[in-house]
Formats: sequence, C-alpha cells, structure tokens
Amino acid sequence: MAKRGIARAARKQLADVPQQLAALASMSVPELAEKYQELYGEPTRSRNRDYLKKRLAFRIQELAEGGLSTRAVARIAELGDKLPERWRMRQVEEAKPAAPPPPAVAGGRAPAADGRDARLPPLGTVLTRVFKGTQHRVTVREGGIEYEGQLHRSLSSVAKLITGTAWNGYTFFGCAQKAGGSKAVTP
Repeated sequence: MAKRGIARAARKQLADVPQQLAALASMSVPELAEKYQELYGEPTRSRNRDYLKKRLAFRIQELAEGGLSTRAVARIAELGDKLPERWRMRQVEEAKPAAPPPPAVAGGRAPAADGRDARLPPLGTVLTRVFKGTQHRVTVREGGIEYEGQLHRSLSSVAKLITGTAWNGYTFFGCAQKAGGSKAVTP
C-alpha cells in the first residue's frame, strides 16, 4: 500500500510540472528570486528574468523527474577541474549534511565580516582608473566611496558620474580582476 501512495505522489508531482512551468511566465523578478531561494536553497545574484525562468524550469523538472544519471555524474566527476566552479561547489554542498541557509541580505550578497559588501577592497584602499586621459581616484571609506571629497554610496554611482553613463562600478574600477588601466593601492 505504501508503494502505491509514493507512486501516486510522484505522478501528481509530475502532472503538476506543466502548471509550475506556466506559472513562471507570470512571475515578477522578485517572485522568481524568491522561488529560486526556495528551490536551490541559496539566494540568486541574477536579476535577469529570462535566466531565472530557465534555471527554475530546469530545477522544477530536475526535482520532479530526477537529476542526472549516475553515469553522467561519474563522467562529470572525471572531468574535474574542467567543470564550472559553481557546479563543483554545488556538488560539494549537496554531499554535506544539510545546514540552514545563510541569512538573505539585500541583493543576495553576503556581507563581509564588518558588514560591508564582500566585493569591496578593505577600508582605506585607493582605486584608480584612467578614463579619457584623466586619472580618477576613489577611496573606500566606512560610509561609502569617497570621490573628489564627496561620499558616494557605490562604485557604480561614481562610475556613472565620471562617464555619464551606467557602468558596473566593480568592472569600471577593476575590482573583479586587477587588469587594464585600473589598480588598487592599500595604505
């Protein structure tokens, strides 16, 4: 009798998949992000609607119909370092005993130990960028980013002020990778 109940629940879940997939089309980005948190157990950093819908559709189907075959997982493990980092980390996390997810913060990013965005360099760091022949210097401060004696809330707002157009501040100032015309100087 118990096997019938399990089989019935599995069929119901499979039958529900088309409805769940259809529901994704009408969800807003915050709703998709919430659903992502629910299905993956971690916040998403993306706010791209199509990307979130695709990832959620995959996860819904994976949960309902099963994931990769044992053979496919074994082959992926053989490939080792050729795997994308996020996939490898997910495999490691799935192998660990379940732990409560970290508290969600605005934008889905975990804060550094001192409460700041973890992508920012340490306080007092001076970032420089040459743009259109002019060198621009910003300093990472406790309350934000200092540029030309004024405090700004983000690197992106400073990048927009300098260029006149929307930029990712971390990219503009080379925080993701120290390359190009940008460099960081710690005091």
